[in-house]
Amino acid sequence: MASPYCLFDPQRLIPTEEVDPSRVEELESKILADGRWTEPITAHKDALFVMDGHHRLTVARRLRLAFLPVVFLGYDEVRVTAWREGETITPEHIFAMARSGSLFPIKTTRHIFSPAISGCDVSLERLGYASPLERFTSPSERLTARRATPG
Repeated sequence: MASPYCLFDPQRLIPTEEVDPSRVEELESKILADGRWTEPITAHKDALFVMDGHHRLTVARRLRLAFLPVVFLGYDEVRVTAWREGETITPEHIFAMARSGSLFPIKTTRHIFSPAISGCDVSLERLGYASPLERFTSPSERLTARRATPG
């Protein structure tokens, strides 16, 4: 069964964990090379904080995407644990972090989805991606640049 996702404004999602900049760059390169978004982010259905997908959210914001595939869930559907042995993470800890505006270190929270979240297949164009050329030029300038570009 496919996980129902919706296209949602990435600027409205609230991160709760830091990200690894090198992982963000790798992921961004892969997404741009594929031209497709293949894994939705999961977020809390009421509080809008990210459960899983902090690196993907960072990529979406870097690419200035207008929309992002998001699956919204609650803690009645998701189990949360800590990645590191000896730590305890509860939904209450995550709500508090989201309200504080601070971030957990990378890989603190582990959300377990049962059943697993299905992938998606959405073109970057559908998500509102504009290449740097399109982002910084007017339509007439883009047309002129395309005519001047060989190939």
